This record gives sequence, C-alpha cells and structure tokens, in this order.
Amino acid sequence: MEVELPARASSSQAKARETPPPSPAASASATAAPPAEDAPLLPGEGVVRRRAVRERFAARSLSFRRDVGHAASETFLLTRLTLSLLRYLGIGYRWIRQFLALCCYALLLMPGFIQVLYYYFFSSQVHRSVVYGEQPRNRLDLYIPAGTTELKPVVAFVTGGAWIIGYKGWGALLGRRLAERGILVACIDYRNFPQGTIGDMVEDVSRGISFVCNNITSYGGDPERIYLVGQSAGAHIAACALINQAIRECGEDTSTWSVAQLKAYFGISGGYNLLNLVDHFHRRGLYRSVFLSIMEGEESLRKFSPEVVVKDVAVRSAVSLLPQIILFHGTSDCSMPSAESEAFLAALQQRGAKADLFLYEGKTHTDLFLQDPLRGGRDKMLEEIVAVIQNDDPGASVLQLAVPVARRLVPEIMPRLAGRVSPF
Repeated sequence: MEVELPARASSSQAKARETPPPSPAASASATAAPPAEDAPLLPGEGVVRRRAVRERFAARSLSFRRDVGHAASETFLLTRLTLSLLRYLGIGYRWIRQFLALCCYALLLMPGFIQVLYYYFFSSQVHRSVVYGEQPRNRLDLYIPAGTTELKPVVAFVTGGAWIIGYKGWGALLGRRLAERGILVACIDYRNFPQGTIGDMVEDVSRGISFVCNNITSYGGDPERIYLVGQSAGAHIAACALINQAIRECGEDTSTWSVAQLKAYFGISGGYNLLNLVDHFHRRGLYRSVFLSIMEGEESLRKFSPEVVVKDVAVRSAVSLLPQIILFHGTSDCSMPSAESEAFLAALQQRGAKADLFLYEGKTHTDLFLQDPLRGGRDKMLEEIVAVIQNDDPGASVLQLAVPVARRLVPEIMPRLAGRVSPF
C-alpha cells in the first residue's frame, strides 16, 4: 500500500480548518492585557473596534456553520453505513445479544462518559478534527498539555472498536490523562468497515502517523520523541502499519515517514494473528463472513497478521528496524485472549526485536483502557507508559510529582457491574 501525503506540510495544515497551528503573534495577542473600558477612544478607533467585533462574530458563525454541516454529513454517512452493516450482519442472535450488552455497559458508565465528553468538547486543550488526509475520516484530535513552551513528547494513538465502531473520540480519557503528565496526544481516526476494509484502515493510520511525524512541531510536539500506541483493533492496525513501513524501507521505497522516527510502540489488548481469531470472533458474534469481508478475504489473513509476518525469514531485515515494542494485556480478556500478545512477543524475540509484555492478572479487555482510568487513583498501565516516555527526560520526575492523583469519575459499583455485562 502506497501512502501519499501532500508534498508540503503547510498544505496539510491548511486543511485543518478547526485547529490551525498556534503562532507567536497569536500567543502574544492572547496574553496582552485588554484596553481599559473607560479609556478615551482615538479618532476612528470606535469604528475599528466595531469592525473587529463583527469580524470575530462572523468567524464564530462560520465555524459554527462548518461544525453543523460536518455533523450533518457525518450523521448521514453513519446512517448509510449502519444500514449497510446490518445487511452484512443479517439476523443473528449473537450480535444482537452483544449489541444489547454494549448498551447496558455504556449506560452503567454514562456518568463518567459525560464528564469525559464535557472535557472533550469544551476544554481549550483539545483541538478536534485536524485534517491529515483526503479520505473520509482522515482527521485526528490533539490533546495539548498546558504549561511551558518546551516541545513535548508525543503519543500517536489508534483507538479500537472491532474494526467497525472505532472513533478518535474514544481516546479522550487517555488523552486527558497523558496531557496532565506533559505528553501531547494525537488520536488518529480512520475508516471503519463497511466504509473501508483492513487495507484502507492501515493506509489511513500510516498517513496519520506521517502527519504527526512531519507536522507535530507546529502544535508544540517534539518530533524526536514520538510514540505509537494502539488499543484492541487499533493495536492490530497500528502494528500492521509499523511493520509494513519497515518492509517498505527495506525495499528502498520512498515514504513520508520512517520507523526510526518512533521511539516505541505500545500495544494494549491487541490481536496479532488473524488466523487464530476467525473462529473466536465468530463465536462472539462477529460472524466469519463479516470478519473475512473486513480482512479482505481469507487469503489476506496472513498478510495482515503481524505475528505471522515477523516470522517470515524474508522480512528479517525489516524486523531489525522496528523500535522497542511493549505489549499490555489482561489475563481475563475474553475478546482478545492474552495468548495473542504472548505469541507475538515470542515471535518478535525470536527475530531479535526488543520486546516486552506486561500481563495484568484478572483484568478484562476494557479494564485497562476504560474501567481502571474511570476509577481514578493509581493506574498501573498508564504509569508504565509514562515511565518509558519520560525515561530520557531529566525533568520528568519533577513533573510527575506535580501531577495530582486522578479523581474518581464513577462510583466503584458502576465499573464492577459494567465489567459483568461487558460484551468485550
């Protein structure tokens, strides 16, 4: 798959209508003290002020109209794709049961979700829907830390969603927690099925990574400290994009980003061998016919299985280019069995790659990413990620001490019950 971006970074940024890069002039004007209300007006100054007010109002109105128009088009697209997906799924009790369980799960955690949604839509630290490519859903959200003007370490995050219901907004809680620790987060959206198949998803994510590598300085990120993080299906897609890029580089293929620009890859509750997952997902309601349609047919399962690919002797030189790989998995994960991460770890280490695995006893598929962060307090997995990212930062320990303990967003009974009804 060939990943193409606009030749100039500025043209990509120009598409980010909702979130233009900050400029020194804008920062200076934002910090300047406003003129006193009772100060005498100079000749013509009243006209200038009224004109400025009208221009600001017009700009806000235009932005609002764009938001409404974008929301309307996305709603229409979502409705059309949902109907298309229902035709794929047909009438089956398994997926209906899973859907009802998902509704109950979301309802139980809704008090926490509402707080995260408020932060997502109203925090000045969140820059939503930055355009990174020309395909549908080629957008990303930025979570920019407050504080100093120093360049921040960067996390490029790829969310999960069974390759069907993924959305960049799912990374809001992770983005918030990492931004509190001085880490800039870019949550990459991508086409889901049936809007796209696995090849489209990998292409989108690779394009998003390229945008981050080439443009993140404009938003205060350090291009020398970029980390790739994926969760669930997002971990699988991100791993595919990373390995494909390494293979392209071994073939001397020119590209817009390099695996050498990534310091590490973190895979959270991911699946890395599709051959082992076909029957597993069929039993859980993601029917074989739908799964194979997502993965572009049975003949493509090996191609999009990171564990299988790294075992291939022909890509040994590509594996040597990979950054440090760190995997996280709960031992009670029923959606993506922890054996997936264990087998991927063994395959990587067999080829000489630097890889580690953290297993969390009794944790489910969503505990690490949702329930535990909603509980507040100490988050072991987040601490492991932050420790790796801030390892080379001399001021990291001081910053970490200044971060307040995350507050609880839901009563304990809520995540406990949600864990019992979770379809994941």
